[in-house]
Amino acid sequence: MNATRERWGSPLGFILATTGFSVGLGNIWRFPYLAGENGGGAFLLIYVLLAVLIGIPLFTAEISLGRRAQATPLAGMRKLAGRSPFRAIGWLGVGAAFLIMSYYQLIMGWIAAYFVRAFRGGYDAGSVQAAAESFAAFTARPGEVLAYTVPVMLLAGLIITRGLRRGIERAARLLMPILFFFLIGLGIVSLQFDGAWEGVRWYLAPDFSAIGPETWLAALGQAFYSIGVGMMGAFVFGSFLHPRRSDIPGSAASIVAFDTLAAVLAGFVMFPALFAFGMEPDQGAGLLFITMAGLFGRLPAGEVAAAFFFFFVFIAGLTSCLALLEALTASAMDSLGWSRRRSLWTALAALLLAGVPLALGGGPWAAVQLGGRGLFELADYVSGNIFLTVSGLAISLYVVFAWGFERFRAETNQGAGRFRITAAWGPVMRFVVPVAVALVVLAGLGLLS
Repeated sequence: MNATRERWGSPLGFILATTGFSVGLGNIWRFPYLAGENGGGAFLLIYVLLAVLIGIPLFTAEISLGRRAQATPLAGMRKLAGRSPFRAIGWLGVGAAFLIMSYYQLIMGWIAAYFVRAFRGGYDAGSVQAAAESFAAFTARPGEVLAYTVPVMLLAGLIITRGLRRGIERAARLLMPILFFFLIGLGIVSLQFDGAWEGVRWYLAPDFSAIGPETWLAALGQAFYSIGVGMMGAFVFGSFLHPRRSDIPGSAASIVAFDTLAAVLAGFVMFPALFAFGMEPDQGAGLLFITMAGLFGRLPAGEVAAAFFFFFVFIAGLTSCLALLEALTASAMDSLGWSRRRSLWTALAALLLAGVPLALGGGPWAAVQLGGRGLFELADYVSGNIFLTVSGLAISLYVVFAWGFERFRAETNQGAGRFRITAAWGPVMRFVVPVAVALVVLAGLGLLS
């Protein structure tokens, strides 16, 4: 299998593709909001600290596991963990990726619909209330949501079917520079509005009085989810690295740095404009589809601004979508021995089928709830708070207790450049990382607040 295994065309291709996996919709709405509500610049400092102490080691470990296994999560963890319980890491990661994609694809459909509306000149949200009513009416029509979702998934499938180098790597080389170009450009435009700098001050001014235990927990959770540990995207992409000639520590640090930069820049797009027009920031999807939509209705040439904005958001979502779809496709190829094409279209069909009840949950099945959560919210909760966090905890425990720090260090440093795993990483990997990830798991399960 390894003799014919696909390889990245270059180290830059790997870094850009994996950055695309990490940078997604959560960077655009979740990080800026958390920063503003938890001390601004003080939260940013805490986040960067935790991204370095927790994010880089865990992300490095996941990439290193993939490179060592030279296989995707299911086959790779069978190879590495044998019959031990740690082989379940592969199933946890693939399960998280599938559940996340089952609802993520619908959000991509929403974004595509809003872009098409703005591009065609049918974008008429003149106020936040009108935008909220329009969004609620749209999500209550599952047929229309799926009509936009299917073409998006077919586009992702067409890119993935071209293979690693001609598909996802080539797409990453094109899309990631465009994404950062739009981030910087939209940020500059946002800063031109009267009163925009009030939003910058709200976003970045350090407020150390707002810092408490919950702030550290929020920053830790954001670092964990934003970087993408536990989804097995990094494991899959690491499995396509050359087993001896690839710089894992340097690449992981670069990817985490780009992910953090994207999140910080997103705040300069959102909050200056919101404050300039006297609008309150909101968390989650509402920031994109309601608050920002209401803002565009008040701008001159608002439809043009909306089209550019939702195109930018679409690119951010598509890069993550491609990475997760590649993880599922490659896992089927390794585990079942299927061709890329068969694995891809089977994964796409399964995802679209899984998305149907979630789309119905916004309309005819809105009354269907489990544990007080609708179907869409349930998929988000189970994937993020159970599969993803437990997967990340299991990875950290495997590295410490099964693989061993010294073997992890030796494996990861093969091919490394100046930035290498040193003995100083030992206490961090043995104590800090497992405890920190355990806190995220407990918080996600509602056992810690």
